[in-house]
Amino acid sequence: MERETNIERIIQTLKDDDELVQKQSSELLEEIGEPAVEPLITAMSDGDKNIRKGAARVLGVIGNKRAVDVLIASLKDPSKWVRREVSGALGNLGDPAVDPLIETLSDEDWRARGGAAWALGKIGNKKAVEPLINALNDESGFVRGGAAWGLGNIGDERAIEPLKNALNDKSSFVRKVAANFLNKP
Repeated sequence: MERETNIERIIQTLKDDDELVQKQSSELLEEIGEPAVEPLITAMSDGDKNIRKGAARVLGVIGNKRAVDVLIASLKDPSKWVRREVSGALGNLGDPAVDPLIETLSDEDWRARGGAAWALGKIGNKKAVEPLINALNDESGFVRGGAAWGLGNIGDERAIEPLKNALNDKSSFVRKVAANFLNKP
């Protein structure tokens, strides 16, 4: 009981105005690991977006599959910052997150779309290839870069031509990411 109370106190410090305090709190929760999972899942419904954002990040680092459902539900969070962090966290939790992340490629905010693209690339499921090819046309360079990285990381031959086309992207970052994967042996 005392341990749970301490974990909950640490979770509350995720909303501190000082980013260093937030970072240290996250690191401490990561070290606690499994015992922090349930309190972090509960924190995903907290009224403070910084707590939800921090809880999502830590849940992704811990990587416990019990967090998948709450994180998927949080892809609809009103805060773009939370949605972005949730996308990244789901990248560590694998295939159950693929379809919801594909849907997130249509999010109104580029941060969430980009987070989804990077997460899909990390998961590596070939189901994401066509949606990531489409994301190469996104208005955001962050999203296009994530799509190029994801396609390269997945390594499907359907991505070769789109990655070659990305060599002409207006963003030097996107061009560099595409070139990196096209030049791999």
